[in-house]
Amino acid sequence: MTDRSTSALIVATSPGAPMRSTRPKPIHLLCGRAMASFVLETMAATGVRQAVVVTGADGGRVSKRLLEDPPGFPVRFTEQPADLGLGDAVLLGVSSFDDFDDDEDLFIVPADVPLLRPSTLRLLLEAHRSSGAACTVLTADAAEPNLRPAPNRALTDRIVRDRHGRVASIETEDNRLRFDVDDDPDPDEVDEVSLGVFCVRRGLLAPALRRSSAESLEGRVSLSDIVEVLTGSGHACETAMIDHPTDLIPVNDRVQLAEAEAELRRRTNQHWLSMGVTMVDPERTYIDVTVRLGTDVTIFPGTILQGATTIGSGCELGPDVRLDRCQVGANCRIEKTTASLASIGDDCVVGPFAHLEPGADLAPGTRTGPFYAGGTST
Repeated sequence: MTDRSTSALIVATSPGAPMRSTRPKPIHLLCGRAMASFVLETMAATGVRQAVVVTGADGGRVSKRLLEDPPGFPVRFTEQPADLGLGDAVLLGVSSFDDFDDDEDLFIVPADVPLLRPSTLRLLLEAHRSSGAACTVLTADAAEPNLRPAPNRALTDRIVRDRHGRVASIETEDNRLRFDVDDDPDPDEVDEVSLGVFCVRRGLLAPALRRSSAESLEGRVSLSDIVEVLTGSGHACETAMIDHPTDLIPVNDRVQLAEAEAELRRRTNQHWLSMGVTMVDPERTYIDVTVRLGTDVTIFPGTILQGATTIGSGCELGPDVRLDRCQVGANCRIEKTTASLASIGDDCVVGPFAHLEPGADLAPGTRTGPFYAGGTST
């Protein structure tokens, strides 16, 4: 398999309207981190060397939030001033790279799939490179039960193959089939649906999008049309089918946001359990992805750890503790306590029913007793 470099293009153009919010959808928070930051983190784990993020009209707000949590590789931002479709956004993005490595592979990923795993992208990239295709589309079996939830999740982009079984185009609600597909399809043939994630040879992308734009009657450019353009020009397009597509269902409303948060919290808790942290009831333990825990930490039910909170080794937290952006030393016991922007030294016993205000600083060995209220000095 070739060792070409890989870059990424993240489409983060969605406004806050689907979430009934003034905040752009890509920067709604999940487990203490912006939604699009999870996608960038996945790109980092996959080994991309750079990324372009295409934002909507409120791009300054999106870029500011994402740069507060940088992914560890160069990221450039470009703004789509008017909504002319996903293809137009991708064309703006591919034109914003500051180099001309046309041979490299380019991931195209929407910003609203925070559950996307690095292993899924690696599978897509391997399929793309081993086949030598110009474009490879991530797909799932259309009969997969998890692809049939609420109507606003409906995935209608279906892979169309010619009579020889080769990928010909992607059928969407807005286009008609223009390929001579088999009128008598094989009943055993799997009906594939596109999941909206592509891997494309970068040098072929912009010409395909421009040709698609020229043929569009509505002035909107569909990203899916590049498959038909490329195959019509003699290039091969392929698919990479995955067995568990729920990670690729986009977050489009508050219900789906809550579902994604629950899954990310489950993954976070699973990580810390594997690292030697004890959770008496993981389902009632809430840990942001920005939190850091030492070894032999025990967490009782009702504990909420938020922001850049750090917990030293050997601590016991809970029940019913909420710490936001706090620094806690080793071997502390904290029960029924709330604290924000506070510092707690080693070997402290805090609570029950303690409240530490921002700036509170407990010296090592402090025992607050019940109903303690700590301010900027103690």
